[in-house]
Amino acid sequence: MDSSTTSIVSALGAGSGVDMAKLASDLAAARFAPKIAQLENRAETLDLRISSAATLKSSLNELASALGERIRTGDLAPKPTSSDPAVATAKVASGGTASGSYALEVTQLAKAQTLALAPYGAATDPVGEGTLTIRFGSTAGGTFAEDTAQTALSINVGAGDTLNDVANAINLAGGSVTAYVVEGEAGAQLVMKGAEGQNNGFVVEGTGASAGGGAPGSIDYLNWTPGTDSGQLKQASADALYTFDGVQMRSPTNSATNLPGGLSLTLTGVNAGNPATITFADRSTQIESMMVDFTAALNDIAGQLAQTAAPLGGELGNDPGARALKRDLSAFAGLVVMPNAAPGEPSRLSDLGLTRERDGTFRLDVARLKTTISDAPEATAAMFTTGLYGVFSTLDNLARRTSSATDPGRIGGSIKRYTRQREAITESLTKIGEQQDRLREQMTKTFAASDARVAQSQSTLSFLKSQIAVWNAAKD
Repeated sequence: MDSSTTSIVSALGAGSGVDMAKLASDLAAARFAPKIAQLENRAETLDLRISSAATLKSSLNELASALGERIRTGDLAPKPTSSDPAVATAKVASGGTASGSYALEVTQLAKAQTLALAPYGAATDPVGEGTLTIRFGSTAGGTFAEDTAQTALSINVGAGDTLNDVANAINLAGGSVTAYVVEGEAGAQLVMKGAEGQNNGFVVEGTGASAGGGAPGSIDYLNWTPGTDSGQLKQASADALYTFDGVQMRSPTNSATNLPGGLSLTLTGVNAGNPATITFADRSTQIESMMVDFTAALNDIAGQLAQTAAPLGGELGNDPGARALKRDLSAFAGLVVMPNAAPGEPSRLSDLGLTRERDGTFRLDVARLKTTISDAPEATAAMFTTGLYGVFSTLDNLARRTSSATDPGRIGGSIKRYTRQREAITESLTKIGEQQDRLREQMTKTFAASDARVAQSQSTLSFLKSQIAVWNAAKD
């Protein structure tokens, strides 16, 4: 309200005795009250629809998320065990489908090459100026076969650099070789260790200004090749060798990941001639427990839907998204979740005992579920993965369809539509508020002028009364 209007309002009623400011405010409010009430009622209805639709959407998404998490990391996740933990430990990647039984025989572990180079008097002895080059490859059989795919390391050695300086420079070079200096009975020795794997062996070549002496202080004193080895090689590089279900396999490390169903192994020992067995824990009890929880959660959603989408009195009684969800849930138990299942194997949710009652609720036929698990335990377990098919994928697809904001026939599309309508009402109420303020100010100014005229009339009347009184007194 501007200053002129404020002064007008403060003076209103001075002549007539009527509160003109309140009168203007009340009249302006009354002018728009029916429209505001209509819009506010409509907004309340939309808020209820948005809330009900959002609750249904959230319930489906939360159930899908909880089921996926339980399958990936909970008691439904495949849990492999090794009959000989000293040979290997096993795990399944998140979302993996590994099952069954596998034989494992490890004949060789992966190893990293370790060198203890020629000794010096002390770790602080100078090495000699030049370049130390480390080239990578296989050192098997007393020969070196370079792996040209690996970049050689070049270590620059200054004239005053010590054995400790060389070790630090190797570690800072960022390659697969690490180094340290140890002082043993033979003296100070540079120990170099590579990465696991046969092709991660390496040779050491010293060249430069100090080379040629062949003694401490000459850079080539640190030279090493398998053909000239005289005890410096403490461990040769090697790949892991093992058979998996009788298939010969090789790995540059002791981690074997190229196995079925997301199974991976960490090899820890050798068991040539005495294979270990990798098996998976029976999940029958966990599957039954999960299906009980799953059925209860579906009934919670079905109950919400029945209440909010009731034809009479339901917030979503005539909503296309709610009708679509009703259709989806009515067909849910009969859906094929494993289209690639072999004949006789479970493929539908109904095979897991899930049934839809006439009143729209779900029921779990525990006897049917137990029979399915007993007849096809591995096929049943395969239905509980986070892959392309299965219970989770089916539910997740339903949740995604229901949440789609681009489909006007889904709950997500309904939320988008109702939200737009609610925003339009907010804009309309804002405009009405502005119109009401303008009308009130206009009435205030009009009433101010009227009040001034009333005051002037009252002043004239008072003057006339006083004059009449004077005249009457003079006659007496």
